[in-house]
Amino acid sequence: MKGSSPGKSWLLLTVAICLTLLMVGFSTFASASASLLDTIKHRGKIIVGVQTSAPPASMVNEKGEIVGFEVDLAKAIAEKLGVKVEFKQLTDATRIPSILQGSTDIVIATMTHTRERDKVVDFSITYFVTGQRILVPKNSHIKGITDLAGKKVGVPRGSTSEQNVARKQPKARILAFDDIPTAFLALQQGAVDAISSDESVLLSTKANAKDPNAWKVVGEYFSSEPFGIAMRENDSKLRDFINNALIELWQSGEFKKIYDKWYGPGTKYELPLNFEMEVWP
Repeated sequence: MKGSSPGKSWLLLTVAICLTLLMVGFSTFASASASLLDTIKHRGKIIVGVQTSAPPASMVNEKGEIVGFEVDLAKAIAEKLGVKVEFKQLTDATRIPSILQGSTDIVIATMTHTRERDKVVDFSITYFVTGQRILVPKNSHIKGITDLAGKKVGVPRGSTSEQNVARKQPKARILAFDDIPTAFLALQQGAVDAISSDESVLLSTKANAKDPNAWKVVGEYFSSEPFGIAMRENDSKLRDFINNALIELWQSGEFKKIYDKWYGPGTKYELPLNFEMEVWP
């Protein structure tokens, strides 16, 4: 049997390499273009990141169950998708990494949609709107953001609250904590003069305090905090499904039922529903 010529062998090797590269490239493209929505349906479960330190959005009840407004919202979305839900507890600082690392499919965790965050993850339409305020002892002379100059202010680490206080009152001494309960403990111990976060979070912190009357939420909003459901970048199929599910829940009245269950009149965390969800025709 005659051996192949060097030229022919080189040509065959080149063709083989090109075919391999094309196959790898196609496989990579197919993997990148596949929607996480299809994976969730095939798996039969959606993995949702929540922040249980922010009641009543999400919290752990006396039975050890994860419950709350955002939890019920996630369950309603999963029901429309026809899958079960697995919840993972996160902190402010671990919300985005959990999406980038693929340990969560979506994150519903009192997460403000900002342009900076939008550079690395995508967001749904806004499902909750609040603003940042300040929580202080009842006898405090702090009345608003201007009074925080020279004061020690506790904020959740990795939150927009931390950035907003620094921007609005650069003379404040900011101390970052893992979450609001830890920051509130520091306030109770006198380690900080005030804590600052979204109004809804501060009101729930006050309501859950041993003596709610010993604390007060003060000041006007000094930021706007539109919450969105975060998910991986550039997955329009997943994002469209989430958006349409939210719109359907709003239009059917189911969203209001869920909201009123946790924030409605007569509840521990009463907060009027004073925003309109963006609804597409």
